Amino acid sequence: MSKNLFDMFGPVPSKLWKQKIQYELKGADYNENLIWESPEGIKVKPFYHIDEAKDTVKEANKQHPFLIGQDIYVRDIEKSIYRAKNTVARGAEAVRFTIPTPETNVKMLLADIDTSIPVYFYLQFYSIDFVKQLDAIAAGSGAVHYVLLDPIGQLAQEGNWHPGPDNFHVLDAIHKQCKHIHPLTVNGTIYQNAGANMVQQIAYTLAQANEYFNRGYGQKPLVLQVAVGANYFFEIAKLRALRLLYALIAKEYSLPEQCHILATPTRRNKTIYDYNVNMLRTTTECMSAILGGADTVFNLPYDALYHKSNEFADRIARNQLLILKSESYFDKVSNPADGAYYIEELTQQLAEKALSLFKEIEANGGFLKQLKEGTIQRKIQESATKEQELFDSGKEVLLGTNKYPNKNDRMAGDIELYPFVKANPRKTLIQPIIERRLAEKVEQERLENEQNTL
Repeated sequence: MSKNLFDMFGPVPSKLWKQKIQYELKGADYNENLIWESPEGIKVKPFYHIDEAKDTVKEANKQHPFLIGQDIYVRDIEKSIYRAKNTVARGAEAVRFTIPTPETNVKMLLADIDTSIPVYFYLQFYSIDFVKQLDAIAAGSGAVHYVLLDPIGQLAQEGNWHPGPDNFHVLDAIHKQCKHIHPLTVNGTIYQNAGANMVQQIAYTLAQANEYFNRGYGQKPLVLQVAVGANYFFEIAKLRALRLLYALIAKEYSLPEQCHILATPTRRNKTIYDYNVNMLRTTTECMSAILGGADTVFNLPYDALYHKSNEFADRIARNQLLILKSESYFDKVSNPADGAYYIEELTQQLAEKALSLFKEIEANGGFLKQLKEGTIQRKIQESATKEQELFDSGKEVLLGTNKYPNKNDRMAGDIELYPFVKANPRKTLIQPIIERRLAEKVEQERLENEQNTL
């Protein structure tokens, strides 16, 4: 028997496959019936073949396994210490602390955390002295600390800069005085959660990063925070394209070409009714993040929209990632998407379209200028409106919400957190980018009906 069992079969070129498909269609138009167009303007073919394959995206490669992250809000210092130690013991490999006040005793908070565990800090304030404390701790212990400072992201999300001193003056001081931490991030989750399409998400994240590069930041790789949606293969390609273009732009500044990607499932498609479906959504979204090359993945608990943080939901969210890593072996292969013709094609097309939009933003004065003019907000709103119309018409489906809803499902008595966009009239420098879920209107109507039937 031949060692190469299939040598007797010759290769079948893509042309012959297309002819066979056309025959099976019995006269129906190939392009109209089998090729569909994504919101980004990418035409998706029914099959991809080596004849038309793109080269592997080498620049998108990441050579180490993903880490399982755990979010902890530091309200009570002793409870937060216990929770950090407990979650690490139960599988978390990185921790992200949300720090609400500069009075937090961060030295006490970090005392019992193994220095091999990367720690991310999201600060709800702006303080050079606090960041210097983190830098001193990292210098003395050799720990890896990421401080997720993003003043432009703050402006985009809230409509105002951080209160206090000039934001870039603070960043200048931190970059000069703090040498042992990674002090800067770009929070690209805003764009996905607000309804931007994938090309916009990539381009806006990179254009925001470029604002920092232009100001002399970026000597240490930036942390790019991204939200991952439900379009499985596109989301894999999105992260790969993001890494590819980051390397391309950083190279122009002679900066490190590797970025550090934090990924989390999007909130845009999550629901409060039939909430267990959220676990299915977050599982596939975490899979996309891992296969796309995220460095650390922070899962979103299934009840995060309406429940306060709780042990059960956190454990389920962490265990989803543990199953992907320890039972499904997602950490055993470097860059598993390499060579998949479909994903390579999507990566190239998303990268090309995003680079074109990035160049357009730069040609019109840069990201900050277009943000202040309202151009970025308007473009995101246009994309969000199109997606909302698809959802409202039933063409975009959220099971349990706009298709196959459980009419007996009751949520009014179970809501601890307000799950909708909050009206917060205030004076702002610019129009903020509003993050809004697709199901909000439907859910508000159902909750109102519940109240009326009591």
